[in-house]
Amino acid sequence: MNSITDNLKTSVIEYCSSIGADPLLVQGAGGNVSWKDKDTLWVKASGTWLAEAAEKDIFLPVDLPHLQTAIERGDFSVTPRLSGESLLRPSIETLLHALMPHRVVVHLHAIEILAHLVRDNCQADLESLLDDFTSWAIVDYYKPGAALAAAVSATLAQKPNVDVIFLKNHGVVIGGNSAKQVDNILKRITKALRTTPIINVRISNEALTKAVYDLDQYIPVAAREVHQLSVNTALFNRVTRDWALYPDHVVFLGPSASIYKSTIEFLGECKNFKKLPELIFIQGIGVFARSTFNNAKIAQLQCYYDILSRQGWNHSLRSLNERQISDLLEWDAERYRVSISKS
Repeated sequence: MNSITDNLKTSVIEYCSSIGADPLLVQGAGGNVSWKDKDTLWVKASGTWLAEAAEKDIFLPVDLPHLQTAIERGDFSVTPRLSGESLLRPSIETLLHALMPHRVVVHLHAIEILAHLVRDNCQADLESLLDDFTSWAIVDYYKPGAALAAAVSATLAQKPNVDVIFLKNHGVVIGGNSAKQVDNILKRITKALRTTPIINVRISNEALTKAVYDLDQYIPVAAREVHQLSVNTALFNRVTRDWALYPDHVVFLGPSASIYKSTIEFLGECKNFKKLPELIFIQGIGVFARSTFNNAKIAQLQCYYDILSRQGWNHSLRSLNERQISDLLEWDAERYRVSISKS
């Protein structure tokens, strides 16, 4: 590689480490980044963490012309071809990076953006809040992979010069000539869409301690604010009716929430379980998890709280339907990503 390419690689990796450390931008193994070097698309490996970009070799070289040829003939199910050997797999959303003409492409589930994209009226939100500093388009929810790539391709055919694509119930894709250019766009968008979280209510340490004694195999989640999902009435109601809001939430936390009015109710239900739930919400007390609830899942739980805490009482949210949930949970590519992300 020449010095220009080396500088691009270094800047992208440094940028990934920076945003990967910010949970309002990246959650665990979520998000993916790429840069193009002639006929090679360097893209994040599935299940790896952007926060570890400077410490681990998380980017894979993919044959870009191979993908572009497949895209031209409408084959969005094409399997990315590695330009080398690796035990890792390219990101599920590699085609998004090949579709965008920009040299650097960043796909994130940024909280301030996703908080709007899960709303019924998200397009109106964006139109009213964003200025004309950059061109953008919005795409309905599609299963990540081929279906989403096809939808984005159709959008780009109509608006070939957009730098930003918002994905309903999913996230944002931003393209630029450099990591700095992408970062400037991202910062302006997140500032324009910033929402003040709702006011927290008091959490009872005594109630948490007693619940731990009663529940035996469960401990309170470490992030203090996450307990608001159980003790804040508005948030608890959201958990009850607005659970499956975006892919990573469903993939890592499951198709439905385990919600109980009391520890007594939960203990009474235990005899009916074939397998104890990893995560439970006890109304008015807190959120509890088993020891198998790993860091990747904790990151997604924090993300869920951050999304819900930015919703007003008048915001109607759009959840994924049963078919969309099933498509995600039965997909081998997502099972693989979860298995890689067990840190």
